[in-house]
Amino acid sequence: MKRPGAPTRSSGTARSRTFRAPAALALPALLAVAFLLLPLLGILVRTEWRDLGAHLTTPGVVQALKLSLLVSFWALGLSLLLGVPLSWLLARVEFRGKALVRSLVLLPMVLPPTVGGVALLLGFGRRGLIGPWLEGTFGITLPFHTSGAVIAATFVAMPFLVISLEGALGGLKPGYEETAASLGASPVRVFFTVTLPMVAPGLIAGAALTWARALGEFGATITFAGNLPGTTQTLPLQVYLLLQDQPEAATSLSLLLLGIAMAVLIGLRGRWTGTPTGRREAPSPAPEPVAAEPVAPEPVGKDAGGAGRRGGAGTATRPGPAAPPAPAWPLHAEVTGFNELTLDAAPGTTIAVVGENGAGKTTLLRALLGLTPRAHARLRLGDTEVTGLPPHRRHVAWVPQDGALFPHLTALANTAYGPRAQGVSRGEARRDAQNWLDRLGVGHLAHRRPAQLSGGQAQRVALARALAARPRLLLLDEPLAALDQTTRARVRHTLRAHLSGFDGVCLIVTHDPVEAVSLADRVLVLDGGRALQDAPPAEVTRGPRSPWVARMLGRNAWPGTVLAEPASGSDPAPGTEPAGGATTVLRTAGGGRLVLADPAPAGAEALAIIAPEAVAVHRERPGGSPRNVWSGTVREVTAVGSRLRVLVTSSECPDLVAEVTPQAAAELGLAEGVPVWTSVKATEVTLVEL
Repeated sequence: MKRPGAPTRSSGTARSRTFRAPAALALPALLAVAFLLLPLLGILVRTEWRDLGAHLTTPGVVQALKLSLLVSFWALGLSLLLGVPLSWLLARVEFRGKALVRSLVLLPMVLPPTVGGVALLLGFGRRGLIGPWLEGTFGITLPFHTSGAVIAATFVAMPFLVISLEGALGGLKPGYEETAASLGASPVRVFFTVTLPMVAPGLIAGAALTWARALGEFGATITFAGNLPGTTQTLPLQVYLLLQDQPEAATSLSLLLLGIAMAVLIGLRGRWTGTPTGRREAPSPAPEPVAAEPVAPEPVGKDAGGAGRRGGAGTATRPGPAAPPAPAWPLHAEVTGFNELTLDAAPGTTIAVVGENGAGKTTLLRALLGLTPRAHARLRLGDTEVTGLPPHRRHVAWVPQDGALFPHLTALANTAYGPRAQGVSRGEARRDAQNWLDRLGVGHLAHRRPAQLSGGQAQRVALARALAARPRLLLLDEPLAALDQTTRARVRHTLRAHLSGFDGVCLIVTHDPVEAVSLADRVLVLDGGRALQDAPPAEVTRGPRSPWVARMLGRNAWPGTVLAEPASGSDPAPGTEPAGGATTVLRTAGGGRLVLADPAPAGAEALAIIAPEAVAVHRERPGGSPRNVWSGTVREVTAVGSRLRVLVTSSECPDLVAEVTPQAAAELGLAEGVPVWTSVKATEVTLVEL
């Protein structure tokens, strides 16, 4: 029995510890280890330990050691100067010939060192391609000079840095850099303040490998730079010379180089492969308190007509005289490409963007940011045309679904990032950042890093960071999707309060009908990149023009075609009962028929909307007034609040969802596989022409 409080191991770890390799694989693996280990043991066994100190302190060895350190560190510096930009280019930019460039980077790793030295000699030597020009113009002679040893070491060592750093950059989500750009940071600032700090482990690993490889370089150095004591004779070359006359001293120097190499590899612990084995997981954030955190009071909201909102929340509150009214930023966008739509919105308008997966919601946001080739947005904010501006100069702030908080910065530094990128002084930026964090109820968490925040806290910090950047257009990509229901309601309330005073336009991508209705002035429904519907939430709720949106709102949605012949006095649908008055018949996509009271022209494509509470469920065929009756089978019963939703499948109609009370479900004996009858009155069906 596991003792209480004992840590549990993941199933993957348990399997790896109990898995036994077959003997056919274990034996060659052990032979491989022995093959690699025996030469190293030979050095350890043959080392004259009593004379080790004397061997390592001779003048020639000390001189070679100093030169090796000088050459290796210069090679490391040159590799960082050239290799870091090259790594970024290979990881971030697509261009013709990229595979060739990467092959050139890898070539020194597979090229025989002496061949590399010959290539350097023919390229940079006195009779090489640019050697005469270097000597005649600048007086620089690389062969048989310390600078030549640096060039040789850099040539063979820089690939280790490029490979390690490119892998780290490739594993870094571009969302962090894109978010930083949306906050106003230039590409260079993004690179030095976000990209490099986040790939620091890969950079350090690559730098360590590069230095160790440069320290041990031999073949290219002796071929290109020669073997001149005090000038190009590094430790590996000293070992080569001592091996002929003083093998014991050569063994001692070999042990020194071996120790340095092993220390580097042990220190890295495999990090250069991109799969670090010793990285500690971030501590799990503490649960977000339910009532301990203050929630900002909600200012006066929009009026009944859905007009733009005001309230001053767009500027930091400071004591002193009243500030002049903040400028307003109406939106006009013409989007082409995958998305084809025109979008106009008054200042203070919040638009919920909805649609099924692949409808173009995120593409629309990225087009407004100028971050995607799939769609292009001709964008005007207020009187400013920003179409030709790069993302960091558009004043368009973006909050991605995961928040993309910079993990190496505290909540306060994250929030101050936008103002700092826009030139605000450090002190003022931090005061504004603290103000925004206080407004969103997370001011007491200012000095925590993102890994120490709960989901709701992180989302509020991400929102504070976006608002602190003073954007003219705010884009939120499913900002509450990762939160639990309790936290989502609290963050939704806070978000609604602060959007009330935002003087620009806000677009929120969401799949939650509650968010769309409670946060937005308008709902924009996308389908295949086109605007299917753009209307106030109440109108979209009454008459959704998309089956997906109808289902998102909890309605049954049946697309179909209105039949040519009207039904009058009797119901042509099988199983229905006659009734007086003209009716409309809709043939559904699956071949079913639905009778409804709303008139529609024959042949029109339409969408029938049926509320789940309008669907009656029976165990026997019902009689009376229902115009639509179908037999079916219960496929699923789920709880939604205090009621149950029953999914019924039928060969006579599309799937139908009914909503019943738990008591009614118990009386009817509803369970999966139970045969039932469903009925819907014609007057309970809403018809939306498409």
